[in-house]
Amino acid sequence: MAENPCPELTEKIIGAAMKVHSRLGPGLLESVYEQCLLFELHRSGLKADSQVELPIAYDSVRIDAGLRLDILVEDTVILELKSVKEIAPIHEAQLISYLKLSKKPIGLLINFNVVQLRDGIMRRANTRHTN
Repeated sequence: MAENPCPELTEKIIGAAMKVHSRLGPGLLESVYEQCLLFELHRSGLKADSQVELPIAYDSVRIDAGLRLDILVEDTVILELKSVKEIAPIHEAQLISYLKLSKKPIGLLINFNVVQLRDGIMRRANTRHTN
């Protein structure tokens, strides 16, 4: 896994995701996991928002291109949720692009469609992050 600039926060998020996965199991729609994870994050005292707009800066112009982060936790960690047979390289590329565009330090790609959730979690740090 990549370097983790927010270890306590990401571990708390992963714990909440594992709780959701253990209660629901694999095979449901991404939107179900998103809403249940959002509930768990709020219950654990974290600020979390879903479907957060991500405008892009293109040629010094702000463009609302319809990009949305699945969940943003504590205005720091991007959660990109999936419920797919397997994570494809494009899923990881999507998370990395979101990190670069948002300038957030860390992201978690979580695939709930696995038997053991630990096998469906990918952590990526933004190598271009600036405070």
